[in-house]
Amino acid sequence: MAAGETQLYAKVSNKLKVRGTPSLLEPLLGMGFPVHTALKALAATGRKTAEEASDCFTLNLKSAKTKTLRCHRDDPSLDDPIPQEYALFLCPTGSLLEQLQEFWRESRRQCTKNRAHEVFPHITLCDFFTCEDHKVECLYEALRRAGDRIRASFPAALPLALHSSISYLGFFVNDSPADVIREFATTFAMEVAVLADCTVKPCTKQLHLTLAHKFYPHHQRTLEQLARAIHPGHACPWTAALCSRDMRFVHYQTLRAIFQYNPQNEDELTLSPGDYIFVDPSQQEEASEGWVIGTSHRTGCRGFLPENYTEQANESDTWVKHRTYTFSLATDLASRKDGETSSRRNGELHPCQTPRDVSSIQALQATIARKSVLAVRHGERVDQIFGKSWLQQCSTPDGKYYRPDLNFPCSLPRRSNGIKDFEHDPPLSSCGIFQSRMAGEALLDSGVRLACVFSSPALRCVQTARHILEELKLEKKIKIRVEPGIFEWTKWESGKTTPTLMTLDELKEADFNVSMDYRPAFPLASLLPAESYDEYVNRCAVSVGWITSTCPRDVGVILIVGHGSTLDSCTRPLLGLPPRDSADFAQLVRKIPSLGMCFCEENKEEGKWELVNPPVKTLTHGSNSAFNWRNWIQGS
Repeated sequence: MAAGETQLYAKVSNKLKVRGTPSLLEPLLGMGFPVHTALKALAATGRKTAEEASDCFTLNLKSAKTKTLRCHRDDPSLDDPIPQEYALFLCPTGSLLEQLQEFWRESRRQCTKNRAHEVFPHITLCDFFTCEDHKVECLYEALRRAGDRIRASFPAALPLALHSSISYLGFFVNDSPADVIREFATTFAMEVAVLADCTVKPCTKQLHLTLAHKFYPHHQRTLEQLARAIHPGHACPWTAALCSRDMRFVHYQTLRAIFQYNPQNEDELTLSPGDYIFVDPSQQEEASEGWVIGTSHRTGCRGFLPENYTEQANESDTWVKHRTYTFSLATDLASRKDGETSSRRNGELHPCQTPRDVSSIQALQATIARKSVLAVRHGERVDQIFGKSWLQQCSTPDGKYYRPDLNFPCSLPRRSNGIKDFEHDPPLSSCGIFQSRMAGEALLDSGVRLACVFSSPALRCVQTARHILEELKLEKKIKIRVEPGIFEWTKWESGKTTPTLMTLDELKEADFNVSMDYRPAFPLASLLPAESYDEYVNRCAVSVGWITSTCPRDVGVILIVGHGSTLDSCTRPLLGLPPRDSADFAQLVRKIPSLGMCFCEENKEEGKWELVNPPVKTLTHGSNSAFNWRNWIQGS
């Protein structure tokens, strides 16, 4: 070894004390491999055995005469300092895993492949993160420590509730068991930060085990029927699995070779049955019909290959499972012998009993978990489509409501002063209801975890909040907190008085799940007619400060459903920005579409809020004119 490599090896040996890293590294170094290459081989194979790692590079270790570099000897990235990406998953085992695998097989057979088939059944505990090759052992120790701390409170059975929508089917983990799992993920993140100096973002969203995702809508009923055959209520050993993947090929398509292929030209790949090939669909211009350009997972080389010699593989087929922690086994070991030291059996971790420091966990959660604010404009309202005279179009002479067009809502809630109160407090149109539900469905698919919901007292905003919550299956669990302080700039409202808005009692009677106990920053009676711009932006700044302080312990997203103006007037105070010029403000608000969103995230490390990408995209659609068949017939 060169002097520099010897020093690096000594440094690594001193740092990594867990399970004798030098014993795995020394055989590879003795074969003449450089330190960085040996460490990369160990990381790529899960650091299980030196033989498994060395097999990445040599053809025959027993025969010095025939010993040649194999596999990655021609890999152009072999010396690149590209680390693996790691993630932690909670995986079912036993009978539940068997049921899920049977569902996987049947759903693929009856409904073709969907996105859920790409990865094994799991609950994601953290986002993928990078770790330097010489620090991978620290991840294993972090997993052991986190498991030890949480195992005493880990539930014997996880309550899984089935949820189905037009593009998603899966089980949700709710209530206190979900909090325990999040605590485990947060503890793992803390331990990794301390031991390996890596930044890990634990999953603080709603925990879920996906059964099907991005499938054809007409397959929804079949998938639901198959899912109902799964019985998740029984006790199941759950295992936390630490896995890694090659970060260079995250967005590539994965193929598996099913036949042997010997290259006919220098720019072609050698294929052996079982080889995995990474293919970038956007870089196939040079390939002839029936051929693709790919990178071999086994050799790291890039070249042409016949596509009909391969089949589609799953995304996780090339992932490496490093270590696992099975909670039921940990509990069994602890019950057999108190204080028993940690040991390994069949490559698994069997941890010892360690006192659980609840206060440190709570402090950690407060440090790592970030609070977020999602400001959303309401859906399309009826007067946007049918004009100011919309109420006359849908009212009978005796003051009753009827539906003159499909884009009018099916019905209106009852109000104390009758239908005339809707004139300046219009409801959502049918399309507005659809928009709201689409946004809620997209938020569900994104895994957003709502902590609380605040709404402007305008009916269209309360309706939007309700439909979003319904799609998230939270309409009974989260009450809508009506905050008059985020109501529209009253100067834009017609009349010399503020609009007559529905009271909490009226909303409650109309079956809106509004909070009757919430104390708003601004009572409804405090709204001033035709207020100045300064009064308006000050009202919003005070309101958003009150909203974020009302739920200081809630980890997750605070949903604020308001108006187009809300996206500016309620986010700029959080970001520490001064109000815009009133003319610029008016121009900006006109461009904000229905269900437009702004997302702010609290950065506790820097003591400020940041504007980040919203969890879902905006719904874009075209106009649809009124149609009268009589006019069409007469004009033909």
